[in-house]
Amino acid sequence: MEPYASVQQVYAGAMVFTRIAAMVMTMPAIGDEAVPVRIRLSFALLLTFTLTPVVMPVLPAPPVELGEMAVHVVREAFIGLMIGAVMRIFMASLTVAGEIISIQSTLSFAQTSAPGLIESSTTIGTFIGLIGLMLIFTTNLHHLFLGAMVNSYNIFPYGASASVSDSGQLAIRTLSEAFRMGVQLSAPVLVLALVFNVALGIAARIMPQFQVFFVASPLMVLLTLALLSLSLGAIGMVWVNGYGGLLKNFAGVSGG
Repeated sequence: MEPYASVQQVYAGAMVFTRIAAMVMTMPAIGDEAVPVRIRLSFALLLTFTLTPVVMPVLPAPPVELGEMAVHVVREAFIGLMIGAVMRIFMASLTVAGEIISIQSTLSFAQTSAPGLIESSTTIGTFIGLIGLMLIFTTNLHHLFLGAMVNSYNIFPYGASASVSDSGQLAIRTLSEAFRMGVQLSAPVLVLALVFNVALGIAARIMPQFQVFFVASPLMVLLTLALLSLSLGAIGMVWVNGYGGLLKNFAGVSGG
């Protein structure tokens, strides 16, 4: 390799590729299973060639012992997986919102494949999840993915210890925030279901012979889908703002 690159350059490229590849393989959109592995690794390699000259000045000389180098590789992979996993965890808010809306609309039995989220999800959950992936690219949030890769060397400098407990707390806090936002996104349907079920209960008590189920089910589906179509823009805006705030923390971007 000496005629093409020095030992320091090869070592720096390998360490950068370890962290970047781990992030690319786990982050949403780019790291979805629908994207072939070769494409993801090629993208990570391209980013490595781009970021290595920027990061190389902060990297120390290659270690002499193989065990120390192995420790560095494991640490870099762990940091990349942790950042990418936290970015993906927040996508669960769309799944939570879709599941709640499906349950309230009696459409939870309709299961379809949800690429990038979970293997099987409700049809409404898959639809909302795909809208979230589309919003990531249309609002240029994927640019913050690249910023998070570069800024990760400021948050977790090379050679600094990565606390497993702190990473676990970050994942738990992100998951709780995703669940809270999922409930918030489905709030209009929850309110509609509460009012609708109370009205059905009153009607059933007043008219015991009235076939409530046969009338309520199609009417609930119609009202839920109508309300979802009206509130879809607000759902997307609230989710993009929340996800953008999370990504800006990793990318080191200030402001709204």
